[in-house]
Amino acid sequence: MSRGLLSAGWSLWRTSLHQDRRKALTALALVVAGAVAWPLVAVLLRVFFDAVTAGRPVTAGVAGVGVAVLLIAGLTLGHFAHIAYFELAELDVLHVHQQLMDVTNGSSGMAHVERPDFADKITVLEQDVQQLRVGLQAVLTGVGLAVAMTLTTVVLAVLHPLLLLLPLAAVPPLLAGRRAERMVNRAREGGAESTRRALGLFRLSTDAAAGKELRIFGLTGEVRRRHRGHWQDATRRLWRAQLVASLVRMTGQLAFTAGYIGAVLVILRDAVAGRRGVGDVILVVTIAAQVNQQVAAAVGVLQDLQRLRSVYRRLDEVHDLVRTADRPAPPGHAAAPGHPASVDHPVSVDLPTPVDEPSPVDHPGSVDAWSVGGDPTSGGDTARDTGGAGLPPARLREGIRLAGVTLRYPGGSQPVVMGIDLHLPAGATVAVVGENGAGKTTVVKLLCGLLAPTSGRILVDGVELGELSVPRWRERIAAGFQDFVRFELPARHTVGVGDLPRRDDDPAVRAALGRAGAEDLIGQLDAGLDTPLGRSHTDGAELSGGQWQKLALGRAFMRDDPLLVVLDEPTAALDAEAEHALFARYRDQAREVAGRTGAVSVFVSHRFSTVQLADVIVVLADGGVAEVGSHADLLAAGGHYAEMFELQARAYR
Repeated sequence: MSRGLLSAGWSLWRTSLHQDRRKALTALALVVAGAVAWPLVAVLLRVFFDAVTAGRPVTAGVAGVGVAVLLIAGLTLGHFAHIAYFELAELDVLHVHQQLMDVTNGSSGMAHVERPDFADKITVLEQDVQQLRVGLQAVLTGVGLAVAMTLTTVVLAVLHPLLLLLPLAAVPPLLAGRRAERMVNRAREGGAESTRRALGLFRLSTDAAAGKELRIFGLTGEVRRRHRGHWQDATRRLWRAQLVASLVRMTGQLAFTAGYIGAVLVILRDAVAGRRGVGDVILVVTIAAQVNQQVAAAVGVLQDLQRLRSVYRRLDEVHDLVRTADRPAPPGHAAAPGHPASVDHPVSVDLPTPVDEPSPVDHPGSVDAWSVGGDPTSGGDTARDTGGAGLPPARLREGIRLAGVTLRYPGGSQPVVMGIDLHLPAGATVAVVGENGAGKTTVVKLLCGLLAPTSGRILVDGVELGELSVPRWRERIAAGFQDFVRFELPARHTVGVGDLPRRDDDPAVRAALGRAGAEDLIGQLDAGLDTPLGRSHTDGAELSGGQWQKLALGRAFMRDDPLLVVLDEPTAALDAEAEHALFARYRDQAREVAGRTGAVSVFVSHRFSTVQLADVIVVLADGGVAEVGSHADLLAAGGHYAEMFELQARAYR
């Protein structure tokens, strides 16, 4: 076995020892004892037959009893070992699942989740991780085989020196098995995209929410057809690879069969010549048969270990991909080749400070402008902090500035946003508008530190965002998104996790729901804030899309002292009147928060009746800033914003 296989086996064994050392060692002892029993059976059979032919009944009786005991041991100890390592294997699977969750969510950025190669690796890993259930068995069996094969080799050497060549006949099937497994592995990787799409269609066809559209639009047959096509493509790749792999394995096994026959003929020739007894013939036939079984088992173990190595290799690849994709750009860096820092004529914008912005006051209880109270781990964020060690200010005085910000996803042909120069002054309420694909959500992710710019800088009161501790920056963000999460928890926690340390603070939860205009929602639930939500609970309450969205908005309003408030089209399930009322409250609350912390409030919306409530409106087009100004100014300019506003207004006339 190669170093990589041994390393994978050792990693799994260490994990098992960590889970339960007593069970791991017990399983190992039982497996090794069961494996050693079989070569000893062959040796005692030789003693038994020699004793019978020589007329030694006592020796024959003792040898017979020994054979019986060893046969029982060989047949049963493995089953007892299974009892010991079955739970360990389940715990090992759980451990790797946790590793996968950690690496997926352990980065402060999100660039990796937007990459198709990441999705492909996760798809294969989701299937491969089940291999750990047999991986531990392969590790234990491999150790037992190693001991048994060593003992077998000693027996062969004593019996006849030429028989030492028999283990060499095991090399071709081992090499053939490795080659065959690599072929199958490549086929699985090649079919990962088809498998991922097939699984996605399967989930779609079994999702209650999607079921309405699938039936109304008559898509059930089309979904099945596409699912079948993707699944057949992946299966066809695997079938071809498995067919060729089987032929390769068979060729290796034939090579061993030739060696097996040769070994038996060597001893038979000596027996015919009178140089060997019946016991020697029985021994070589039995031991050679065991070598054949050992080789077959070794090939199986090798294949399992290769799959196990693939699990750890892909885990390493996912780690590397996350580190590479989410590595923040160094402060003040220049654009890398192929990553333009700006468009031909970048729009540099200084947003005017709103005339009705409250006068700055220090945050209550703060020591100085750069102190933040509280436990740095209070937010519960376990993500790896890829930023600096600096703390965000207690309140914003200058605001947030984007200077020449460009973002290009790895492997992307075009930047998503290009050369954005934009100043968001402290206390401003900013609306971001633009057509689909203009870069609105990308700008929001950049501000939240979910993506790091390929080039350019994001400054918070003159300090680069990359120099700040990302978890501490996130603690000062309040955010609601269109693709909000439906946390199937008690209603209290569904809202309260918006400020994790206060998740059980009922007054804070109710206040947040009040800000979201959802104070009446809790009264509609049977057990109030204690009501479990969602289908994962036996007695979970089913909510409408609008009700889930109101809870998500309440979650977004849990934090009292944010520096950045973001609402990225969070009201898609609300009607225009409800959205307008919500944003009117949001603007008033934003100004109240701005008075305490100088917070910048940014919201993205397609409804211009809401957008005009903002102090300043930023219009994005083709990944850059096209226009900026107040609602009245932009209408008077007669540009892109005025055109979009007129088109939407015409629809309501």
